[in-house]
Amino acid sequence: MNVLLQKLRTWAHFHPVAWGVIIGTFLSRTGFFMVIPFLGIYLGKVKGVDPATVGAILAASFLVGTLCSFLGGALSDRLGRYPVMITAMAAWSLTLLGFAFAEEVWQFFLMSSLNGLFRSIFEPTARALLADVTPPERRSDAFHARYFAINIGGAIGPLMGLKLGAGSTASLLPFFVSAAIFAAYAAVLVILMLAFKHTVPEKSEITPMGQMVRIVFTDKVFLYFLVGNVFLAGAYSHLDTTLSQYIGHDRIEAYSLLFIVNTLSVVVLQYPLAKLMKRFSSLTALKAGCLLFGLGLFGFGLFDNLALLALSMVVFTAGEVLSFVIGDVLIGEIAPSHLRGAYYGASGFAFIGQSVCAWFGGILLNTLGFSQGPTIFAILMLLTFLAYPFFHRGQLLWERRLGRSDAGQICQGMELTKS
Repeated sequence: MNVLLQKLRTWAHFHPVAWGVIIGTFLSRTGFFMVIPFLGIYLGKVKGVDPATVGAILAASFLVGTLCSFLGGALSDRLGRYPVMITAMAAWSLTLLGFAFAEEVWQFFLMSSLNGLFRSIFEPTARALLADVTPPERRSDAFHARYFAINIGGAIGPLMGLKLGAGSTASLLPFFVSAAIFAAYAAVLVILMLAFKHTVPEKSEITPMGQMVRIVFTDKVFLYFLVGNVFLAGAYSHLDTTLSQYIGHDRIEAYSLLFIVNTLSVVVLQYPLAKLMKRFSSLTALKAGCLLFGLGLFGFGLFDNLALLALSMVVFTAGEVLSFVIGDVLIGEIAPSHLRGAYYGASGFAFIGQSVCAWFGGILLNTLGFSQGPTIFAILMLLTFLAYPFFHRGQLLWERRLGRSDAGQICQGMELTKS
């Protein structure tokens, strides 16, 4: 409780735009989790789509997001954060309405692709805006607050979706409510833009797109982080895809309960883990997150008992907290300020892991069957562990870079002293 009160006092000093992003994140994630986690169940039980096709539909969202995320972040560097965020959020709202009226498989593929497109444009831009308006010394707190909002929305959204009939019935109400929430957030962003257009920079230094690409994708530390994050993003994707089909096909209440455990675990673990990992580098935290992610996944397939499944979710969530919050902070450390949107956008290429793993998980369920949980999730655990060597190599390069930077500062200080 004392830690939470201390954090609330810290959050009180955030810029109003930062609060707008954090509160808007809570609203949008509540709407998102009302629908998307149940989409696989809805397609299978209500629309009669087979598991492999469901996996492919869900994978389409991640694939399109992967291809477009860099463009969204880079555009926000060129055009300003607000225009990109407002346009993406308004279009995202219309996409959720599209899910409600879709009937054919190709229509669900289209809506899923648009969902990935607008999410991949909006998310890196929002993270870049949060970094823009937050001093470096408070950036970690701001991203923790944003992640806290994500998970509170992740707790409330599934409960609201379940009450409104998401997944288990043909009710369209969850889609309508979710779309309305997204539209309201777009309106809030318009108000923020008008109120703070003179105090928050709208555009960064104009850098040609080709130069952005060269700078971002020749940064070896960032590239090792990105490749490792492909496997972690793939591990996380199973929460909404493979796990939703594996448990949700006959125990939808248990699946909803696991989402609540996920959220409560974030609330309980986030700040103790953050305090603990301050003793270590960001990439060390990511390596620990990789191991916990994999072990949690294996537990989902190994156990049937609800208490042990909840324990597996706690382990999984610890990996999630370490991986995603620290990852956002690390990008803020690596990226030059005028290319922050491009770096956050490029980090979206990790969605290729979500796309491939969502599809691969569906194929495993379709091929091996729902009775082979231990085998299926053991395979997924091993895939997650592949992130470890990439984070380790990136850590070595990052420490070497920091060492050169410190040495350069010492030399400059010596020269000034002599002069």
